Order: sequence, then C-alpha cells, then structure tokens
Amino acid sequence: MHADLLFTGGPVFTPEGRTATAVAVTGGRITAVGNAEVLELAGPRTEVVDLAGRLLLPGFQDAHVHPVPAGLELAQCDLTGARTAADTVAAVRAYAEAHPEREWITGGGWSMEAFAGGTPTKELLDAVVPDRPVYLPNRDHHGAWVNSRALELAGVTRDTPDPADGRFERDASGEPTGMLQEGAMQSVGRLTPPATPADRLAALLGAQRHLHALGITAWQDAMVGAVPGMEDPTEAYTAAAREGSLTARVVGALWWDRARGAEQIPELVERRAALALGRFRASSVKMMLDGVAENGTAALLDPYLDKCGCATANRGKRFIDPEHLPAYVTELDALGFQCHFHALGDGAVRHALDAVEAARKANGPSDTRPHLAHLQVVHPEDVPRFAALGATANIQPLWAAHEPQMDELTIPFLGPERSAWQYPFGSLLRSGARLAAGSDWPVSSPDPLQGIHVAVNRVSPDEPGPVFLPAERVDLTAALTAYTAGAAYVNHLDDTGSVRVGALADLVVLDRDPFAGPPEAIKETGVALTYVGGERVHAAPDA
Repeated sequence: MHADLLFTGGPVFTPEGRTATAVAVTGGRITAVGNAEVLELAGPRTEVVDLAGRLLLPGFQDAHVHPVPAGLELAQCDLTGARTAADTVAAVRAYAEAHPEREWITGGGWSMEAFAGGTPTKELLDAVVPDRPVYLPNRDHHGAWVNSRALELAGVTRDTPDPADGRFERDASGEPTGMLQEGAMQSVGRLTPPATPADRLAALLGAQRHLHALGITAWQDAMVGAVPGMEDPTEAYTAAAREGSLTARVVGALWWDRARGAEQIPELVERRAALALGRFRASSVKMMLDGVAENGTAALLDPYLDKCGCATANRGKRFIDPEHLPAYVTELDALGFQCHFHALGDGAVRHALDAVEAARKANGPSDTRPHLAHLQVVHPEDVPRFAALGATANIQPLWAAHEPQMDELTIPFLGPERSAWQYPFGSLLRSGARLAAGSDWPVSSPDPLQGIHVAVNRVSPDEPGPVFLPAERVDLTAALTAYTAGAAYVNHLDDTGSVRVGALADLVVLDRDPFAGPPEAIKETGVALTYVGGERVHAAPDA
C-alpha cells in the first residue's frame, strides 16, 4: 500500500534515538519508520516532504495551558510585551485611547518585575484612565491591578476586610493601593463584562492557530469550568468539537471549587460524561492547592522571610484543607479521575503527594496518572516520592532562570536553602520521576522550544545571565521527551507522543536539527510544519 505522506532526508526523533531518516504515514497513522527502504512506499499520490536535514519529531503537547483566556487577552489590552513601568502605563493609555467605546479596560499580562515590590498602584492607572474602570491581571494571574474607579464600583474601601483566600494591598494608612491578590481579585473581577460565546470561540480558534504554529498538537486545559475571574472555556470547546474546527486533541481539567467539598464530585462525574465530544474530553480534575511565591501565597512548610531575612508568620495560602484533601483525591481516583494539582510551594507539593499516597493505599494501583504542576519549591525529601507514587512532575521550564522576578521577588523571601530547591528538574529525573512539560500560557510563552532551551541551559532566552542551579539542567533528549511522550502520558494520549509504527501521525518538522548545534542555540530553533493525524495544520512561510 502506498503511503499518503512520506518524510525523508533528515533525522527522526524516536524512542530508540535519531537513527531513522524516513517516516511513512497512511490513514492518519505512522506505517513505517526507517531509512531508504521506506521510500519504496511512495506512490503517484504520495505527498513527499523533504526534511533537508531538519528534525522530525512527535507533535509537542502542553500539559498545562489556558488557551481561551490567552486568546481573549490577545484581543484586549495585552501588556505581555511591556518590560518597564513606563512602557506598561503607556500601553494602557494607548489601548484606552484606541477604544473609547469600551466600558471597561480589561486584558492583562503585565510583569511584576516592572514595578517596585511587584505591586503597582491605582494612581498610575488613574493618570491615564481616570473615568473608566480598569482591571488588569498580572502575568501569573494571581493578582490584578485596578484603578480608583474600579475600587469605587466594587465598594472596596479601607474598611473592607481581606477575603480568606486573598488580600488587598494597602498603604501605610490602610487605604487599598489598587493591587488585589488572589481571592481579592474577585471584588472587582466579578463586575467586568463577560466575553460572549462568540468571543470565547474566536479566542480558542485563534489560540489553536498560535499553538499549532509552535508545533503543539495536543494540550491539557488546566481550568475548565466556572472559575472566579476566568472565562469558562467549556462552551467554546464543545462548539469547536461539534463543528469540527477543533483540530488539536484536548483534555479538560475540570475545576475543583475550593469553597466546596466532596459534595461536588457527583457533578464532576456528570460533566465528564457530558464533555466527551470529538477531540475534546474532560477526564481530569484541577485542584489549586496554593498561590505563587512572588506575592507570598505559595504554601511553604516553613515561613517566608522578610526583607531583612528574618522569619515571618506567613506560610502562604492553602486553598484546599490539607486534612480533607486525601479523602477527596481518594474518591476521585476511585472514580477514574486524574488529579491535576497546582502545587507551587513545598507545602503544597507535600500535601499533594500525601493525597496521592492515601489514594494508592486505599485504591491500589490505578491508571489515573496524577500530576503536580509548577513545582517551584520541592523539599528534597519529597523528590523521590514522585517515582515511588507514580506521580508525574509537570514542569514549566521557562520559569527556571535568573530574571528580575526570581532575583528580586522570590529568592530574598525564600532564603538560600529553599532557593536551591527550586524547579529541581534534574533531581526529579535522576530519581526516576516522569517529567511532563507545559507553559501555563498566558502566564508565560507557550513556545516549547523556548522552554526546552531553559530546561537544558537554565538561562533565560531573553535575558542571558548566570546559570540558575546548574545541577538541575537536563539534556535535550529529556527536555524534548517531557514535551512529547511525557505530556502525552498525562493526557492519556497513548497513541501519540512518539514516532513509532501504529502511532497517530501527530508530527512536527523543525526548521533545523537542534542536536546539531550547541545547547545555547536551541532558542533559535523554529517550527516549519505541524501535522495532526497526518493532516497539515501549520506551515511556516519558508517551509
């Protein structure tokens, strides 16, 4: 039988190495992997792709991403390109002047490092948008910057108490400064105009085009459901699946309402049954255990330090009671759900692993494939527990580098010992843990090749500096595997993630072979072609 599609003339990244130079695809699946002998499958209608020395590998998968919010932000006041406070404020001014019809100025993606202490003030916004409310989440979406008009509409004053799961930043006199952390974001966020179903679908499809252009063929949406402050992507996915415009393979992680307990589990079962359409299924449950280190809400085993290096009383936030978490996870595991944990601090990591251990003891081995995302601080005693419990380490490599947010807002408040426990990719890999990789886009760039560059070099692709914890570097093969086979594993997409006979032809052709150059040049690599099921979904102009 002649192949529908044939790749030849370049190295192929396979589980056995890079010895193959040709791959045949028939009926959407890989039917041959080898060398010159594969060329015999070419027929008069076979599409032949000359790799010309470029690397062919499995399609990248993102194990933790938020495409719909990312797509919506791109269409609003997008601040991701601003690097300084002046640039950020200027971008807000320009957007507001260009959109006088907007009742609210919304969008976000600003960098905490652009502002002293990571906390901009309402006065900066008041100077450029005095008459309309402004609501702008930061890059990590764990805080929002608002102006005086927004606080006025929300009724937030010096007398407003902090919510249990967040706080209002205040000045020395107790007045809210315009920076809302974690749960306090909803005081204003609940008032912002919601996107329409058409807006959300357009955002999803725009995000999908962008992800395909980066070689991404599948992902796990880390927040599906009615989440305070975030647009629910459910309807967009079901609409795209029904109309056939969802070309990626997507697993949805259903949001665990942290204000409720086990009584929500039957609802999750019903939603899982209803949300299995085409290439979309919602078989995971997202459990956000803590916040982020930069604003002191990541859950730590021991207290944060203050600016003087002294211990404080703050151990961060624990959004789900650690005493109840093991019972929740055990019940979800027994029902066949995967648990997808947001676990950033060493306290949250330990709580998640304790819950997985409880589920294993109660239910025995299972194929639910729990995974812990972010893993900024991991106590060394917990590193070997990943492999022992079969819990995957879901890493966001771009964050593992020296940059102002790390050096100014994190390391001083963790102290030298805990700072050395950050993003322990190498330690996890050496302990036998499985690595999966993702981006958390729009928190950071979804480009896998930029993340791979950092995983290998532990240096920012944008701001080269000292190597960040060099012992935690991994090699190029391990980094590529995390973005392919590792992410495919947590997505239960077992017929993807590697180039082998019988696998789905979800493939990407890079514009070069990154193995042929030095590690510091990985960031220069781009994507030429992307295929899902043997169908081309992206081609670069010069492909």
